[in-house]
Amino acid sequence: MKVFVTGATGVVGRPAVRALIAAGHDVTAVARTPEKAAAVERAGARPVTVDLFDADALVHATAGHDAVVHLATHIPPLSRAARAGAWAVNDRLRTETSAHLIAAARAHGIDRYVQESITYPYLDGGADWLDEDSPIEHDGAFVGAGNAEANVVRFNEAGGRGVVLRFAQFYGPTSGHTRTYSRLARLGLNPFTGDPDGYVALIHADDAASAVAAALEAPARTYNVAADDPPTRRAAGEAVARAVGARRSRQVPEWARRSLLRSASALMRSQRVSNARFRAASTWTPRHVDLASSWPTGGEGDEGEAGP
Repeated sequence: MKVFVTGATGVVGRPAVRALIAAGHDVTAVARTPEKAAAVERAGARPVTVDLFDADALVHATAGHDAVVHLATHIPPLSRAARAGAWAVNDRLRTETSAHLIAAARAHGIDRYVQESITYPYLDGGADWLDEDSPIEHDGAFVGAGNAEANVVRFNEAGGRGVVLRFAQFYGPTSGHTRTYSRLARLGLNPFTGDPDGYVALIHADDAASAVAAALEAPARTYNVAADDPPTRRAAGEAVARAVGARRSRQVPEWARRSLLRSASALMRSQRVSNARFRAASTWTPRHVDLASSWPTGGEGDEGEAGP
């Protein structure tokens, strides 16, 4: 299958390109710079430079493909995430670019489309498991994800086979957020802010990448992509502390958590996310089951986050 991939040099994009090629697909990958194009070629894919906000250019770039995979995001670093406008480009990529790509797919008769989304918008579920039908709130920084999902629904209603992958929080060796969390853990702080008994949904970038490849054969639907057994924030902090060699993992005080902006508090919901639907509908199985042993202790350089 000839697959067109955006976000191909991001945290999930890079391993996703490798996973698609390993599955036997012929991959065209969007790369914005000569250096990234060279990296795409080394991975065995064909690089293309295209403006993701140019509808006509995307129609031209996607010609001759059998599937489109949209992984491009623009996630601000934690230090700027609360600033006004920090999420504007990300919202455009999920809202405008998804619409352009779907229009291009329809113009060429491409029926397979995979859209990256997120699990963060689920409302706090306490200790209950959250599936794809659990209450969800696409507002604030999550508006773009809601718009992208709605675009896929319309694509499917028109006869397409679109898949939405709601990814849990990524971690991996090329993630800037992962390195920030590691630095906090080395200082003795639990980077997973929120109720220590609340659950946090996580997914290793390589497992997210293998989910992208599996999604091309899955029925048109929305799926959660998370590890099998989400830890509590206390357990996650302790696991990262062990991974980086820290002696303790101290929780952020409750009074400090209450003072955070609403946008930040939305990231502290208890989300015990279930991946059962996707596991039943595909061949996908997450390989990174132990957070302490799979948490990266080094880094390969950050070429852009692929998830919040």
